[in-house]
Amino acid sequence: MEKIRWGILATGWIAGQLAEAIGQQRDAVCLAVGSRSQASADKFGDEWGIPRRYATYEALAADPDVDVIYIATPHNLHYENMKLCLNAGKHVLCEKPLTVNAAEARECMALAQEKGLFLMEAMWMKFMPSINQVQKWVEDGRIGPIRLVQANFAFNIPFDPQGRLYDPALAGGALLDMGIYPATLAHLLLGKPSRILSAAHIGETGVDELNTAIWQYADGAQAVLTSTQRLERPCDAFITGSQGYIKLHANFWHSQTVTIQQHGGEPETVQIPYEGNGYGYQVREVHDCVRAGKLETAVVPQADTLEIMTLLDEMRAQWGLVYPQEA
Repeated sequence: MEKIRWGILATGWIAGQLAEAIGQQRDAVCLAVGSRSQASADKFGDEWGIPRRYATYEALAADPDVDVIYIATPHNLHYENMKLCLNAGKHVLCEKPLTVNAAEARECMALAQEKGLFLMEAMWMKFMPSINQVQKWVEDGRIGPIRLVQANFAFNIPFDPQGRLYDPALAGGALLDMGIYPATLAHLLLGKPSRILSAAHIGETGVDELNTAIWQYADGAQAVLTSTQRLERPCDAFITGSQGYIKLHANFWHSQTVTIQQHGGEPETVQIPYEGNGYGYQVREVHDCVRAGKLETAVVPQADTLEIMTLLDEMRAQWGLVYPQEA
């Protein structure tokens, strides 16, 4: 089988995670990396055994031998990076969130369709064995119809007004970096809500440091979602149905421990490990889709990515939070 040749755009921590996962696939090769400097590209290439190193993103996108590009830049850059890669004829796996807002996401999806290229948000949580097990238990009726989803993503990130998470020009704040996970979990299990009530604390640099949302559904179900970069607490999730509950132990988006408790029964806790660093599943999904000529995946459909982005936009609108690039 001919190997799929990957390029990695940017050289931060998450780029290294994908480089490791790609390197563990028999049918893939990390062929090239692009950075904003030759030194950074060379250092990353040395670390991960990548032969072609480019000092610009444009040079990476122009490499005729690269099949797929993984975009690992901060999310305020995803929109322009995706357009660069798609216009260069490359399939794209883009780190979450796909873009800063729904309008940008819609434009990138339309461009991928126009060019006949694969595009997927790198929402690795949807590929986790623990998440798949939760879906199966729910589908099998083990806890009855879902009535409440509660999910928390909470870390105390030291305040740094120059740091990425505290910089509004980089679309910093808890929602896009952390809140995308609780939102995706709720959407995966309950779909689009009929109503959203949301509030946030906007810190001194102008980004959301703490936010909470209640998603209300037509059948009375609710999702209560919190994300924060200033508080530490267990990042667990509870899915409660009419006949019991499921707990995804911390950290819920890649948890390897899941508990199910049915009414009148004893809690059952199971260990569900994932393979490698957990990122290989989405790499293989990209391979399968590209080889089959698919422009998107059924696991992370573009319609879901866009709908979730629309919901996050609505939350920010309720807070009055606009990023500089949107002004």
